[in-house]
Amino acid sequence: MNRPVVRSMALAAAVTLLIGLPAAAAVRHTPFPVAADTSDLKAPALQRTRQTQPNFQAPSATVCSDTPMLREVADPSPRLQQHSGELRLRRGSGASATAKMMAPMPSPVAPPPVAVSADAAAESSMATDAVSGHVRQQQAPVTAGVVDDNADFNGFRQFLQRHEEANSLGRDVSVRQRLQVVDAQGRPVPDAEVAMTARNGARMWARTDAGGQVWLHPNAFDDRDSDSYQVQVRRAGQTVTSVLQRGQKNVLRVAVADAPLPARAKLDLVFMVDATGSMGDEIDKLRGSLQGIVRDIAQLPSNPDICLGLVTYRDRGDEYFVRGWDLSNNVAGFQKVLDGVRADGGGDYPEAMNETFDHAVQTMSWRGASTTRLLVSLADAPPHMDYPQPRYDQTMLAALGKGIKVLSVAASGQDTTGEIAQRQIAQYTGGRFIFLTYKDASDPSSGPGSETVHEVENYSVDTLDKLVVKLVREELAQLPKG
Repeated sequence: MNRPVVRSMALAAAVTLLIGLPAAAAVRHTPFPVAADTSDLKAPALQRTRQTQPNFQAPSATVCSDTPMLREVADPSPRLQQHSGELRLRRGSGASATAKMMAPMPSPVAPPPVAVSADAAAESSMATDAVSGHVRQQQAPVTAGVVDDNADFNGFRQFLQRHEEANSLGRDVSVRQRLQVVDAQGRPVPDAEVAMTARNGARMWARTDAGGQVWLHPNAFDDRDSDSYQVQVRRAGQTVTSVLQRGQKNVLRVAVADAPLPARAKLDLVFMVDATGSMGDEIDKLRGSLQGIVRDIAQLPSNPDICLGLVTYRDRGDEYFVRGWDLSNNVAGFQKVLDGVRADGGGDYPEAMNETFDHAVQTMSWRGASTTRLLVSLADAPPHMDYPQPRYDQTMLAALGKGIKVLSVAASGQDTTGEIAQRQIAQYTGGRFIFLTYKDASDPSSGPGSETVHEVENYSVDTLDKLVVKLVREELAQLPKG
């Protein structure tokens, strides 16, 4: 497959876009209590895996940290990796990539989880810049397109059907139904907890988005085509129960009692960034545009209370596996953290996306009630599906249960497997699929334009920064006024 090596410098702009925010400290509570499953289980059909227990803890942090703190996930099986020169050169950049290819890779030492202050990270970054002569330069605009696979669901299903490998990835989302939660005045109820249960014990969990809605996919958790489901909606300690019939055409509308609305929108933004060698341009772009992106989000009409988190990843055998800086409201501190992020390693094509997605969803201190939670994933390579669990399809169920909407951003080198994974995650969680565009789709060095190699149509194009800010604005605009 002839994929360009050049990665558009735009992804980082998007990442930066969402990055200057507050963080949360965590007191966790569980989702709806779960009754023991006494029904006898049968072998699931293809892409039909029964879920009976929640695979997450409900978000419950109440405050944002004033200092970005690092937690490092150790390489689960550190080893010396051997990669072919062709792959190393394709994924790296120029002469430096060739040098890395020819030099033996040191065997990494798996460090325990550690907390590192932003100031320490900044000092390391400044020292590196002083030695390397790194100078921030004005970056050319990076353009990107966006599609909503829930708005064009038939088109999304056709995309999956065109690729046989989709049968062994993700979950079966061929059946979906919409739930709308409103209060006594007919206003949308954001972040309402939802539990959906079949008679056979299969269950799923979700939270409504800022507009009070959520897409439910019965086949993603129920392997027996149940004809109806009990739907419980919980808000402010009160629970309302309704029934959803499989295949019903109309939206299931559930009304709950009025509850006090927050005076100010709360927004948790976490960026998940591939930090392997080919992502150098995007990371440079991110460093330079963070302040402007944060400013634009902070000045939105909703005046959100913002928390920010960052997770970067590479692969097994690299200098590090996964690093995550928990949610913080210290924008300057986060800028220092970004200044310390460097792109390197990677070797083979797939990367540690599965493990990083799980870390971002399960470990970050996402805030609790009445919070809008967004995860921006920036990648140019698919996940390693040959590694043991976790897998992204499990984590996307947890993301929906925690009310985390994913904006998946694909860089120029992303292949079909990566596009399938990124689009499935975005569609299931109610997010969007974003992709870099160029004047000539086959040549990322051709500059900004409207062409793409991805299998999409009827998409809008803008600069990546503006596009991400626009999506954040639209999400927050759905919130009812307090």
